[in-house]
Amino acid sequence: QVQLIESGGGLVQAGGSLRLSCAASGRTASEYAMGWFRQAPGKEREFVAAISWRGGSTLYANSVKGRFTISRDVAKNTVYLQMNSLKPEDTAVYYCAADPRWGRVAPYEYHYWGQGTQVTVSS
Repeated sequence: QVQLIESGGGLVQAGGSLRLSCAASGRTASEYAMGWFRQAPGKEREFVAAISWRGGSTLYANSVKGRFTISRDVAKNTVYLQMNSLKPEDTAVYYCAADPRWGRVAPYEYHYWGQGTQVTVSS
């Protein structure tokens, strides 16, 4: 079992930056691959980024590649999402997710989820 808590969301202007954090707890929290997803009103939840359990491999959605960076502090059982050059279309609730398997990009493939944190980008 893994418990996840996101933080760091807020309201920013277009072109600004935010860093999201996801604190994980559980007996084997550091053994899980972790991902970030987002969901805007009226839209399906979509993949943003993922990182392997030791932090050596990453994946990004094309829409955020070059702007967002996912990282992991294994010792702290925490994953981060640095978001730069934010656009209004990035507005969504961002969710942290975990799964023992690596390389998954579909929401249904992740079994553990945080409560979400709101990111709003104004124009």
